[in-house]
Amino acid sequence: MSGIALIVCFVIAVVVMIVLISKFGVHPFIAIMLVSLALAVVAGIDLVKVPAIIGEGFSGIFKSIGIVIILGALIGMALEKTGAALKLADMVVRCVGDKRPELAMLIMGWIVGIPVFCDSGFVVLDPIRRAIKEKIGANPVAMAVALSCGLYTSHVFIPPTPGPIAAAGLVGVGHNLLLVIAVGAVVSIPVLIAGYIFAKSIGAKVSLKEDLADVGKSYDEIIKEHGKLPCAFLSLAPIFMPILLMALGSVVSILKLKGSFANFVLFLGNPIIALGVGVLFAVILLAKTGKLNEFNLMTNETLKIVGPILFITAAGGVLGNVIAKAGFVEFMKANAHLIGTVGIFFPFVISAIIKTAQGSSTVALTTTASIMGLFTDSGSMMSALGLTSEMGAVLTVMAIAAGAMTVSHANDSYFWVVTNFSKMSPEQGYKTQTMLTFIMGIVGMATVWVASLILL
Repeated sequence: MSGIALIVCFVIAVVVMIVLISKFGVHPFIAIMLVSLALAVVAGIDLVKVPAIIGEGFSGIFKSIGIVIILGALIGMALEKTGAALKLADMVVRCVGDKRPELAMLIMGWIVGIPVFCDSGFVVLDPIRRAIKEKIGANPVAMAVALSCGLYTSHVFIPPTPGPIAAAGLVGVGHNLLLVIAVGAVVSIPVLIAGYIFAKSIGAKVSLKEDLADVGKSYDEIIKEHGKLPCAFLSLAPIFMPILLMALGSVVSILKLKGSFANFVLFLGNPIIALGVGVLFAVILLAKTGKLNEFNLMTNETLKIVGPILFITAAGGVLGNVIAKAGFVEFMKANAHLIGTVGIFFPFVISAIIKTAQGSSTVALTTTASIMGLFTDSGSMMSALGLTSEMGAVLTVMAIAAGAMTVSHANDSYFWVVTNFSKMSPEQGYKTQTMLTFIMGIVGMATVWVASLILL
């Protein structure tokens, strides 16, 4: 099949996938698998080879990032169930103070959103937002927008939430999550600043109808309601111990140290082992809070949440493998002088289209990363765009993440969590949450572009 025909097939495949998911309510796993199979047949791939191509794409995901996603989700669930997420929030409030409530909610959301899903994080932290509102009369809309911004930023940019972990693995930097975390944190800063400014601005323009029946609990009552919160160390350890171990592993690798101790540090610094240590601290956290007996139930709940994400990610791997085998990348390389001008913006645009059309940031992250392929593979889209370095791959993950938050509207569950819990109407949600995520995505992509000019 000719190059132009392949491009047309690719565009049609993406459109069909989006329509199946958003219009007809087909599960993303089924939609992506159907589109992958159809694209393989239409693109003229030898039918005998198609099953093997599907199997390679599917199994490769579980081999590279499946365990990491599960371990990260377990850590987040433990922090949520033990009250450690509230402890982290309490630490932020005490550090920032009552005089800057929007900033407190922003930072609080950003920290809690690193291991905890943004939807769950908003539900867990919203009582604190309402308590602060009752305590000092702070603007509830501004705080809701700031909280949403903080949670959403770390949700798409920073592992160990499943989306960025999956994207990192799919483009070939899953082994170096520390670098992904570090760059994600840096890219987050301008996004958080933009979100904070917008929250302060929009808070003065949107007013809520007071619900007299909703008598909020005081801040202290919310904290006491959860019993004795875990100590600061145990609350932080499940998140920061893996980061510390990965950092030590990176230092040993960079310095090229040899010997038994160096090998042991490299072993601990592997993302799977490092996050496994984080899970051990999460188990200690459960034991110290008297909830160790809930560990089995919590694990089952986590697997139910993560299972669909893993299968959607694996389906995305199938689509990426089909695209690679269909000759699409060869055409892109042949026209590199034109495609190269798009560069780092290509994954952002694809991710933003998928996100806006079907609503899930995780689906946008994983599907786009699957389309991009491994940066080390000469037959991948990454190679066609000239993004063949490890830093290029990390910045690609960031560009995909920026697209995956552009934009949150009525087909996104997070949109309804934010609007319903903050008691905004859908119209007000479009003025706040949708506009917020548009600004965040554009600022995020602009930051990635500037970083690419310096680092690539």
